Amino acid sequence: MKNILLCADGSSYGENAHKYTAWIAKRLGAMVNVLSVTDNRTQSKSSQDIWNNSIGLGASDELLQKLVELEHERAKLNHLRAKVILDQTKEMLEQEGVESVNCLHKTGFLAECIKDMEEKADLIVLGKRGENAEYHSPYLGANLERIVRSITKPCFVFPRDYINIDRVLIAYDGSATGDKILQFLIDFPFMKDLEVHLLMVSKTAKNQEGVSKLEKGSRLLKNAGFNVQSLFLSGEAEGVISSYIDINQINLLIMGAYGHSRIRNLIIGSTTIQLLRNTSVPALLFR
Repeated sequence: MKNILLCADGSSYGENAHKYTAWIAKRLGAMVNVLSVTDNRTQSKSSQDIWNNSIGLGASDELLQKLVELEHERAKLNHLRAKVILDQTKEMLEQEGVESVNCLHKTGFLAECIKDMEEKADLIVLGKRGENAEYHSPYLGANLERIVRSITKPCFVFPRDYINIDRVLIAYDGSATGDKILQFLIDFPFMKDLEVHLLMVSKTAKNQEGVSKLEKGSRLLKNAGFNVQSLFLSGEAEGVISSYIDINQINLLIMGAYGHSRIRNLIIGSTTIQLLRNTSVPALLFR
């Protein structure tokens, strides 16, 4: 892995983004692209509505000109804000020891910009919540699920507070995505010195196929030099994993994202979403 894409928006959730990103980048020797996205489309539509309504009331050319000037001023302020965010993030990353940092400012929707850039990125880093976090603290950021569902690269999702990472939990289900996670860790062994827990959760206690897959996955990691503990537990995945994180003081969760269909998730909710909401540790998500 050589390229990390960090999404920076200046929110309180981004205050420690540079620490998590630097932790990964230094272990991988990777460069970091810092992305700030300005969404002007809502503002433009709002202003156009004002223009149309004003014209309908017989507004003068002078008023229309002032509105145009206002739009230009907003664009300048947005550009300045993005520059401040990017410059500050770059400075903090360099202070943390990241040697290669590149800054990018785009206009549009964050999810679409990331989708356009993901081909050149190996890992996407973003916060659980964004600019409006203070007003919607019980919920995840509006962009998070859209981004994770639409891209194919791993996403590192960080919480508001920074915690040192030394104990990792892999929520493993023996699926193709689960095997992709194990292979990723073997190919990019930046967690080899950490304590790794490999956990499989099944609704039934008697699941020999699951146990066999878990043993195979554990052997794969041990043969690659990982310090791994494996455990098979029965119950509902969300509750079991949350409890395991608390009891074992886990500080990084690695799991597949959105394993079920969108219809099923709409009806009964997603384990991925619930774990992101209910845990305070960063998560590395795979599609």
